[in-house]
Amino acid sequence: MPAQPLYKRVLLKASGEALMGNQGFGIDVAVADRIASDIAAARAMGVEVGVVVGGGNIFRGVAVASKGGDRVTGDHMGMLATVINALALATSLRKLDVDTVVLSAIAMPEICESFSQRATLHHLSLGRVVIFAGGTGNPFFTTDSAAALRAAEMGAEAIFKGTQVDGIYSADPKKDPTATRFDKLTHSDVLAKGLAVMDVAAVALARENHIPIIVFSIHEKGGFTDILSGGGLCTIVSDN
Repeated sequence: MPAQPLYKRVLLKASGEALMGNQGFGIDVAVADRIASDIAAARAMGVEVGVVVGGGNIFRGVAVASKGGDRVTGDHMGMLATVINALALATSLRKLDVDTVVLSAIAMPEICESFSQRATLHHLSLGRVVIFAGGTGNPFFTTDSAAALRAAEMGAEAIFKGTQVDGIYSADPKKDPTATRFDKLTHSDVLAKGLAVMDVAAVALARENHIPIIVFSIHEKGGFTDILSGGGLCTIVSDN
C-alpha cells in the first residue's frame, strides 16, 4: 500500500439497490454496515469522503410516471427515499465512531441539515463524512447527476461509482457472456458508445469539470480502499 492514497477527496456514488442486499426491497443493515466499513477504512487512510446514495431500493419516481402519474410528484417521492437511505448509512457509520453528517437538498431541519457548498466544505475540513441526500433537489434529475454535481461543488478529485459489476462492459455481463470489459475510457467514449454507467448529464458534467469516474463493484469488501491504494479492479473514465 502506498504511503499516500491516489486521491485526497472523493465522492462515492452508491445505488439504492446496493443497500438491498439479497432482499427484494428496503435496506439490509448488514450491507449498509459493510459499505460503511469501507468508507471508514478510506477515511482512516486520510481520504475525505462525500457520499451520494440513490433511492431505488425504496421508490423510483419514474414508476409513478410510467403508470400515468405526475413525474414531479414521483421524483419528490424518490428524493425522500434517498433521505431514508442516507440516514441508514449515517447510522452505520456512527456505529463505527465515524463522524458523519447528512446534508439534504430538500430542507427538513428536524431530520438533517440543509445542503450548501459552504456547509459541505466546513464539515469536510473537520474530518466528517458528508452524505448528500435528496438528489439535486429538483425533479427530472437522477442521483447520478446529483453525484456529479456534488463532486464538482466539493472539489472531489474523483467520482467512485459503486455498481453491481467490477467495471464498465460493452453489454450487461450477467446477460451477455461475450461482453467486453474496459479498463480505461474517456468521458467522450462513454457518451459516444452509449454505455449505461451513469446518465448523459452526469458524464457530461464530470467531463466539463475534469473529474474522473471510477467504476467498481460495491459488493467487493475492501474494493474501495484497494483502488484508493492503487490496486483493485475497476474501469477508469478520464480525459486522458
